Amino acid sequence: MSAAAPAAALATGRTRGREGSALARRVRRAVVSVVVFVLLWELGSRLKWPWVGDAPPPSAVLKVWLPLLTDPGYWYSWYQSSRRVLTGFLFAQLIGIPLGLAMATNRVFNDLTFPVFEVLRPIPPLAWVPAAIIFWPTQESSIAFVTFLGAFFVVVINVLGGAKSIDVRYFQSAYSMGATKWDVFRRIILPATLPSIFVGAAVGMGITWEVVVAAEMISGGGGAIQSSAGGGLGFFIWNSYIGFSYPQIVVGMISIGIAGYISSSIIRAVGVVCTPWLRTR
Repeated sequence: MSAAAPAAALATGRTRGREGSALARRVRRAVVSVVVFVLLWELGSRLKWPWVGDAPPPSAVLKVWLPLLTDPGYWYSWYQSSRRVLTGFLFAQLIGIPLGLAMATNRVFNDLTFPVFEVLRPIPPLAWVPAAIIFWPTQESSIAFVTFLGAFFVVVINVLGGAKSIDVRYFQSAYSMGATKWDVFRRIILPATLPSIFVGAAVGMGITWEVVVAAEMISGGGGAIQSSAGGGLGFFIWNSYIGFSYPQIVVGMISIGIAGYISSSIIRAVGVVCTPWLRTR
């Protein structure tokens, strides 16, 4: 026991050291890729490369962005869009995950619901915007509904696919040893489906950001403060376009990208914690 303890501690230290080195390498590569991208963008914008066109260079974007960092309206736009994304995303998880699991584990329920689901799934979320504006009492609820749809179908499909991909021999083995249906669900189906749940959540989060921005553009900010920075990042971009402030459009676009990256990174981090058995792969 006394000899095994230092060996285990040494092995743990080496593992953590390798993980730290791998993380440092990933960070360095990410920094290099961002720097190269910005340099190519700056050069292409100034030399009028065809794939860049008349896009403002990063230096012009930064010049416009710095004053906005102290503008409360800009951060209020972040808050508005983030709140709408979080609302739609959470409802999509609360409804989509149980629905996907029910469809995967109950053949009768799947036969009743899957045809309707498949008919509605190919409809783009933005195609629902006019109907949502008509049928929901406020523009804010319309945006929340469209945002919900952006993540809902992705979540259900990933949960359904993850649950149906489980090897049937696991079920046969469990039932042969006297396991109940609840045991099979709790010990086999749910753990095996968790990776697919988090993949669907990460993808759904990205789509949710895309949808909420477009919905804000179309609906005019959801009845929020009607200013260039008050109705969400989508309305912020639209107002910048109307005002011919092209660097500010890019600021809004980059802001959306940063928000989406942070949101998806949080989901992936939670997924790593909730699926520790995948870390050894």
